[in-house]
This record gives sequence, C-alpha cells and structure tokens, in this order.
Amino acid sequence: MALDLNHKSVLLTGGTGSFGKQFVRTVLEKFPQVRRLIVFSRDELKQYEMAQTFPTAQYPAMRYFIGDVRDAARLQRACEGVDIIVHAAALKQVPAAEYNPMECIKTNIFGAENVINAALDCGVKDVVALSTDKAAAPINLYGATKLCSDKLFVAANNMKGSRDLRFSVVRYGNVIGSRGSVVPFFLQQRHTGVLPITHPDMTRFNISLDEGVDLVLYALEHAWGGEIFVPKIPSYKITEVAEAIGPNCRQEIVGIRPGEKLHEEMITETDSLSTVELPKYYVILPFTPIWDVDKFIQHFHGQRVPVGFHYDSANNEEWLSAEQIREEIRQHVDASFEAV
Repeated sequence: MALDLNHKSVLLTGGTGSFGKQFVRTVLEKFPQVRRLIVFSRDELKQYEMAQTFPTAQYPAMRYFIGDVRDAARLQRACEGVDIIVHAAALKQVPAAEYNPMECIKTNIFGAENVINAALDCGVKDVVALSTDKAAAPINLYGATKLCSDKLFVAANNMKGSRDLRFSVVRYGNVIGSRGSVVPFFLQQRHTGVLPITHPDMTRFNISLDEGVDLVLYALEHAWGGEIFVPKIPSYKITEVAEAIGPNCRQEIVGIRPGEKLHEEMITETDSLSTVELPKYYVILPFTPIWDVDKFIQHFHGQRVPVGFHYDSANNEEWLSAEQIREEIRQHVDASFEAV
C-alpha cells in the first residue's frame, strides 16, 4: 500500500532546520489533508520565522511546539495522538561537540531515548530517525553519539512488545547548502579571493534536501522495523566545490580539523555482513531482526552485498564535476548563483 499521510498526525523534532522546512513543504504539497504537522523545536525565533512561511491560517494542520528532546515530559505531551515521528533534532557541529561533549550526549543520545519512550507510551505507529555518515566508524564525538542513537532506535523494535510500531533509521551524507556546510561557507568567503581547503584529496557524499525527504518517506512506507536505509548518492571532491564556487579564487591548504575524516563512510566492511542492496538504496539489516530476512530480501527484490563490501565517499561510481556542483547550487541553494 502506498504511503498516505492524509488524516495522520506527524511530529517532526528539530523541525525548523533545513531538512524540517523541506519535509514540511513536501508533506503539505503531497498530503494536503494531513491532520496535524507538528514542528517540535526549542528556538522560538526560528519557529516564528517558519510560521511566516507556513502560517496556521493558510495551513491549519500546522502546529508549533516549543520544546527540547531532552525534556521527556514535554516531548510526551507533544506526542499525544501522534501517528508518526520523524526525528531530526540533533547537535551536529563537530567542533562544538568536541568542546561541549555532554551537551551533545544529552541531545543526541538521551534525546533519542526520550523519543523512543514517547513513541512507546503514546501509541505512535512509525518512527524514522535521521542519522549521518559520521556514525559509520566514528572518529569524533558527534559521530559516536549518532551511532549510539542509531543503535537505540534499532534496538527499540525489540522493546515494543505487541505494539503496532516500527522504528527505522535513514543515514545519508552532506546536504548541499545546509547550514554550517561547506557550500554556504565558500559562498561567503569567495569575495576574499581565497578559499581554505582542509586537504586536496578530501571527498564527501552529496544529497539534496529533496532526496533526503524522499528517503524518509520511503522508510515510512517500506520499513519492517530496525533497518538503516542508505541512499546511493554521488560524491564530490572538496577542490571541485571550490572550483565550482570560486574558479578564480586561490585554494589555500589549511589542514584537516580535529575530528574530521579524509573520506566519509556510510557502510563499513563489518556492516556488509548484514547489508542488502536494493535498486536505489542499501539497507543495513538489524543483527537480531524480529522478522524473516529472506522474506524481506525476496519482497524487495534485493540481494546481499559481498562480504568485505564498504561504501565510502572515495569508493563511489558517481562523482559530481564542478559544473554539476554549480547546477546543484542553482537548483537547491541560490537560483541566481553564478561563479565569479
């Protein structure tokens, strides 16, 4: 049965972020009769600004709940009568997490636990949590907290008892143009004539907000419970991003920052033992599934990946050129963008 969010109540944690705004826009367009679309976040200014774009007078399904995923009682109140939770709230800045480790742990790990408990207690049917490529073989605290979060959501399927409830995870790479990412930083810096490059060989995965939203909707429609969905997406070299944004700028090598990888990874060699390939996605299956794995593979016409398979941004078949990156920026970041 195709996904239908009409007449459903959906709660989105971290809903004022880049992903949240695109998710809300997509749901309102595709499912105009959604019963409630609850934006749950802690920043009242961002909620106010988002309400100017999606006012409740025009979109009566919209609800704006001020709250923090660290606050279990407030989160549980927000989840009353909710059918679906999309968990996007997180502290995501690598340097900030290294300097403020307990704050990152409180939001990314204890907040995940609160989301799980609220779903279990409030009759929620589906939960999809957003992960990151930094959760695969993490070397920084942010990645470690997201790996822990992923493990919590996967294991939550073993705690649901007789509830009609599925927890799943989606893991993807850098969203082009998202706050704090390299594209807006380079756009700000290009007027100086110098773009700082951490390492000339550095690569990253790339995904658009639309593709990120589509992955979440796919998980909502198809998850059996406990899967980590990984999209097949292109990579780019950081030097190609610099060339795309400032072809006349000098590229200055400044060195890799603490907690950064040269290449990002989404599926490790160890993950290959439980990973299935589908036409558009990879799926990391839970090590202790509560359903028949062979039936899952047959149902989705999938196949197991070879033992030793790994998926990282340097080990990819699809790459974005500087011109393709320029077009991505025009489509998803700034329609008037021109390289200078």
